[in-house]
Amino acid sequence: MQISSRFTLSVHILLCIDLFSDTKKVTSDFLARSININPVVVRRLLGELKAAGLVLIARGTGGATLARSADEITLFDIYLASRCVGDDGLFHFHENPNKSCPVGRSIHSALGGELERIQRVMESELRAVTLEMIKNKIKI
Repeated sequence: MQISSRFTLSVHILLCIDLFSDTKKVTSDFLARSININPVVVRRLLGELKAAGLVLIARGTGGATLARSADEITLFDIYLASRCVGDDGLFHFHENPNKSCPVGRSIHSALGGELERIQRVMESELRAVTLEMIKNKIKI
């Protein structure tokens, strides 16, 4: 199981916006060239980032800017905005384990709490890292 690439694409988009919006219009076409994906995908992600309050988008070809400074945006904010994990969490159980098997009968109760704890730890780590911290690792 992997977290959807929507998360890393969203981080890429936000980094480009932060690094380039002072010197050029950061449009979906510009971002698509940087990421090497279709501009339609970028526009969809920008819409989600805007809805989450992370970017501002000028109508037409006005470009995008960050709605908050990079040191106020955490990876957790981006993780939530990019909807890369379903409502039921990061880990998913197989639906119908064999109830006549001791493992099948107990797997959900034995493993479920551990997986919830692991997800909470991961989310805590995402809260500790800002977009600014990632930006500082980019070589310009």
